[in-house]
Amino acid sequence: MDDTYRTITAPSEGLYKEKGSKFLAFAFHVESEEEVKSHLAELRKHYYDARHHCYAYILGPKKTAFRMNDDGEPSGTGGKPIHGQLLSMDVTDTLVVVVRYFGGVLLGTSGLTNAYKTAAREALEAATIVERTVDDRYRVRFKYEQMNDVMRIVKDYGLTLTKQQFEMECEVEFGVRQSNSERVRMAFENLRTVIIEKTA
Repeated sequence: MDDTYRTITAPSEGLYKEKGSKFLAFAFHVESEEEVKSHLAELRKHYYDARHHCYAYILGPKKTAFRMNDDGEPSGTGGKPIHGQLLSMDVTDTLVVVVRYFGGVLLGTSGLTNAYKTAAREALEAATIVERTVDDRYRVRFKYEQMNDVMRIVKDYGLTLTKQQFEMECEVEFGVRQSNSERVRMAFENLRTVIIEKTA
C-alpha cells in the first residue's frame, strides 16, 4: 500500500544566469492554495522590479492538485519546466517560484525552458527532502476503568496521541499510518463499549 510521500521541510533557493538574465528560484513547503498565494504575494512585493514570476506547485499525498503559470513568458516555457522538476524530484506539498530579471538578450523558447528548469532544480536540490506517511486520524471514547486496555493498544502500536482527556468519560485522538489503520481500529473495536470514530 502506497502510504508515503516526499516533501521539502523548509524554504530553499537556487540561481541560474544566462546572457545577462538572472533566474532566482525559491522552493517552499505548502499545504494549501492560500499558502501558495501568500508566498507569491511576498515574492512579488520583494522582487517588484522583476519581469516575470513563473511558478508551479503540487499539493496532496496523491499529487491530485497542481498548477503551472508562465506569468507572461511564451506558453510552456516557465511553469511547465518548473512542474517537470517537481515531478522529477517526486515531491508534493511544494511550490517553486522562479523570478526572472531580463538581461536584454532574448533566450528563445528552448533557452527559457532550460533556464527555468535549471533554476528550479537548483532550488530543489538545495532543499531537505523527507518522506512522510499518509495517516488516518481517529478519536476513541471510553470509560475511565478501560484506561489500561486502551493505553496498552496505544503502546503496542506506537501511537502518538494528539489529544487526551482523562476523566470519568475519557477521550484520546491519534493519527496512524494508513497501512496500519485497519489493524488498530479492529484492536479498539475488540474492547467492548469503546467507541472509535475516524476524524480524517
